[in-house]
Amino acid sequence: MRDGRVSLVDAFAQEHEGELMLYGLHISEYRYGSWTNHQPRRTRKLLLHRVEIDRIIEKVREGGLTLVPLSMYFENGWAKIELALARGKRAWDKRQTLAERDANREIAREMSRHLKGVTERRAATRKR
Repeated sequence: MRDGRVSLVDAFAQEHEGELMLYGLHISEYRYGSWTNHQPRRTRKLLLHRVEIDRIIEKVREGGLTLVPLSMYFENGWAKIELALARGKRAWDKRQTLAERDANREIAREMSRHLKGVTERRAATRKR
């Protein structure tokens, strides 16, 4: 982890038997380790006070919220994870995001074609 070889992509936390567990977090194996190395994507238990666990579980259960890790850092020798309660996108949000992404791709494609056309013309006039 100290090498920065951690990926929070696709990671999420969920309640499991009254505890909070972190799924999908990828921590690369220790480079100098041997057969005792850990599995990179294993499930990890989050160490929190019981009051914090109960409060978070209550919020997750009440209304379609998901626990998502935002960042990971060290403090006093402990690995800490900053969690956020997030609500998933609705169908119309997804459609809007996809439409924006497609429009941006098309703009980038046209700009690329335009710039390539300009540079090809300049190169052709210089050769003459």
